[in-house]
Amino acid sequence: MVGALSACGGEKEGDAGSGAKDDGKITMGFAQVGAESGWRTANTKSIQEAATAAGIDLKFSDAQQKQENQIKAIRSYIAQKVDIIAFSPVVESGWDTVLKEAKDAKIPVILTDRAVDSKDTSLYKTFIGSDFVLEGKKAGEWLVKEYQGKADTVNIVELQGTTGSAPANDRKSGFADVIKADPKFKVIASQTGDFTRAKGKEVMEAFLKANPKIDVLYAHNDDMGLGAIEAIEAAGKKPGVDIKIITVDAVKDGMTALAAGKINFIVECSPLLGPQLMDLAKKVIAGETIPQRVLTEETTFTPEQAKAALPDRKY
Repeated sequence: MVGALSACGGEKEGDAGSGAKDDGKITMGFAQVGAESGWRTANTKSIQEAATAAGIDLKFSDAQQKQENQIKAIRSYIAQKVDIIAFSPVVESGWDTVLKEAKDAKIPVILTDRAVDSKDTSLYKTFIGSDFVLEGKKAGEWLVKEYQGKADTVNIVELQGTTGSAPANDRKSGFADVIKADPKFKVIASQTGDFTRAKGKEVMEAFLKANPKIDVLYAHNDDMGLGAIEAIEAAGKKPGVDIKIITVDAVKDGMTALAAGKINFIVECSPLLGPQLMDLAKKVIAGETIPQRVLTEETTFTPEQAKAALPDRKY
């Protein structure tokens, strides 16, 4: 079956992805990363609800955080001759072959949430998502301001996202760029927590055993931070006080912990990309020119701001 799908990319070029079906309805194939976090669940819901509202026929697959599953799904969408493909890449590298297959089949591709490192930008129409480097910088800027005027060494542990993924790479580099100017900031341990709460807890437990003095935790998403909070409390320490915590996402569970003072600062990364994605899909199918990079608008939250925002929070 996989072999058959693999061979379909270049077949019958003329009739694949040539536009919406005769009934005018657009069919989109969407290959999701998985359901590894509250953020991803909200992202999936946004895409599914927006497709229904826009009258787009959505074919959806969950890759369970495995690149091979996403590639298989994309090849399946090519074989089914969908009108457009969208996906959030598990990792940045290794997409050129399957993206070329989609291009040969004349099926346009939109990247959502995460980028690819392909040098050939003609392989996709646009990338919609956050500026992950900026998110890392915002986290670092809060930390620098928090410890302004203090001379003592600040020991930082970092829970990275999935190894090789765009948000993990960029949130790490953005944060590092900001704090490197001051030698008192030292990242004493940095390891992947794979964006999950369970792994965040497990890795934080190891950090706490190996490092008697931790001042700050920087977690690449709320879920890992929430898992780490469990480990910190189990070790008899007070999250947000004994260890200051910075996370990224601003999902409801994270915002609740922020409002309670267990997290000190959250950089927002909005998962509600569905409406923008469907709008872009319609424009691509209609042959309209669209920008190759579409940014989502986001902010940051302190505990007080979280308390104010929580009642109306959609995710």
